[in-house]
Amino acid sequence: MNNNQILKNTNAKLLDEFNASVMFDKELYAQDIKGSIAHSKMLALQDIITVDDQEKIEAGLLQVKAEIESGKFEWKIEHEDVHMAIENRLTEIIGDAGGRLHTARSRNDQVATDFALYVQDKSIVIKDKLKMLIETLVNIASKHTETLIPGMTHLQHAQPINFGFHLLAYANMFKRDFERFESSYQRNNNCPLGSAALAGTPHNIDRFKTSELLGFDSPTACALDTSSNRDFALEILFNISTSMMHISRISEELILWSSYEFGFVKMSDEYATTSSIMPQKKNPDVPELLRGKTGRVYGNLVSLLTVMKGLPLAYNKDTQEDKEGVFDSVKTMEISLDILCAVMDTLIINADVMEKACKVGHLSATDLADYLVQKANIPFRTAYYITKDVVSLANKLGKDMSELTIEELRTANDEVANIDKEIISYLDLRNSMNARTSFGGTSTQRTKEQIKSFQDWLK
Repeated sequence: MNNNQILKNTNAKLLDEFNASVMFDKELYAQDIKGSIAHSKMLALQDIITVDDQEKIEAGLLQVKAEIESGKFEWKIEHEDVHMAIENRLTEIIGDAGGRLHTARSRNDQVATDFALYVQDKSIVIKDKLKMLIETLVNIASKHTETLIPGMTHLQHAQPINFGFHLLAYANMFKRDFERFESSYQRNNNCPLGSAALAGTPHNIDRFKTSELLGFDSPTACALDTSSNRDFALEILFNISTSMMHISRISEELILWSSYEFGFVKMSDEYATTSSIMPQKKNPDVPELLRGKTGRVYGNLVSLLTVMKGLPLAYNKDTQEDKEGVFDSVKTMEISLDILCAVMDTLIINADVMEKACKVGHLSATDLADYLVQKANIPFRTAYYITKDVVSLANKLGKDMSELTIEELRTANDEVANIDKEIISYLDLRNSMNARTSFGGTSTQRTKEQIKSFQDWLK
């Protein structure tokens, strides 16, 4: 064999590998078989193929599925994609009847259907996992409606809140994520099959029947749009990216809280590891990985947006690049939700350390300003500067504002020289937390109401 022949054979092999998608789109085998069975049933109902052929097709496809799931099926690059791999094996099993399956459809609407089914299936799985995480957070929150923790802005101590309230902030984020997946599912629950290559088919098909058999609400409205539409894939990538951003945020707090500087929580040994050289260290590896994997799913979203941005109608081979990123993001999301749920479920909470931290930073300062406005009829801006004087005094005395005596407080500023001693109760940290009774606020009463609302929603 001369050099030209070797080069030609090498190039042909490289082109086959470059062009083929079977080694990754085989992930869609279950959806492909489901779609083909539904398509064959519709063809038989419309007398486009015989009932006998349909029964052979269905039995053959179920055999192929069993072979795939048992590991006996041989995936080959020369089959190019999952559709041709399954159809070739089907024809080997049942003969000519297998060749009739592709009547009135194209690989364009076939792959769109498989992919849409996959995205819909995975949206349900992810929704269920989000619900489990929300339930875990709500259960922990219900035990800590009176556990004080510093509420922060700019990572600086701001106002006292309860730990349950803090966790409910994340429960609300994940609930919005759940609702995004739910909304996307409803919006995208339309069946592409029957659109054919780009313009429909002259065969007397019943797309509404196919949609019904596959569990879609209705067929897609425009064949030309259908063959190149990947909005449903972009939506699940966006939904996953947003949810992973929320996972990253709570992971960041777990990392901070488990540090010696905070000491608010301790992670189970299952989800933290010791240093390879420093045996005293316990590293928050799992939250760090959760935080890191967020960038990975962002990349998958940006990648598909870039693929789609300049495509003319209708189908283009570029869209073969739509699947691997989705598969990767879905798997990342599923395991991240499971892991985070387990981390939270085994988390050890150091309530005493949290409450002690509330005595750093004068968290009840706003309560003094509010008291002066409400009880002494002092304009808020004036009350603000009086409170600054009280903070300065507390700093000089080496105390938190909540620990000042009435005698000490009265020396801070002429405006408070004769202030009523009831102010001391307003500066108490737990009273400060419970004073925030506005709807959605941190008081124990309002937190319990929020927990009840979540519990009702979870049911």
